[in-house]
Amino acid sequence: MHVARILAMPLKTHIDEEPTINLTPMVDVVFQLILFFLLGTKFTEMERKIGLEIPRVTASASLTAAPERQVVNVYRDGALTLDGVPVRLDELHRKLAAARRQYSELGVLVRGDAQGQFQRVAEVLNACKQAGIQELGIAVLPIPPDKSP
Repeated sequence: MHVARILAMPLKTHIDEEPTINLTPMVDVVFQLILFFLLGTKFTEMERKIGLEIPRVTASASLTAAPERQVVNVYRDGALTLDGVPVRLDELHRKLAAARRQYSELGVLVRGDAQGQFQRVAEVLNACKQAGIQELGIAVLPIPPDKSP
């Protein structure tokens, strides 16, 4: 005799709840944004109501940032460049004077070839001084301590 076993499958007796989205944080953020913009517009309205007459000008020139320090290279053969553009000594003086009129605190860095004559570097320094340049620099490379002569 054969006895058959019947396995019964358990049935659900309760209904699962649907998942919900918590909207509280989103509502908080929306209220914060509303308050921010309401207060921001209130301050701009108050600023407009201040009894102040702003001065008027006929021509407006935009403010420019301070220019980078201009670089004058003095090559071994005596050739000069101002920011990479070849110039003569009189042109250098004229261009530096014009640049200084636009920005009074213009700086110039003079880079001379180590094998070149110092006389040409001195002429460039003099042209810078005559152009009214107050901030002058001369580029040099330091010798490491272990390779000192």
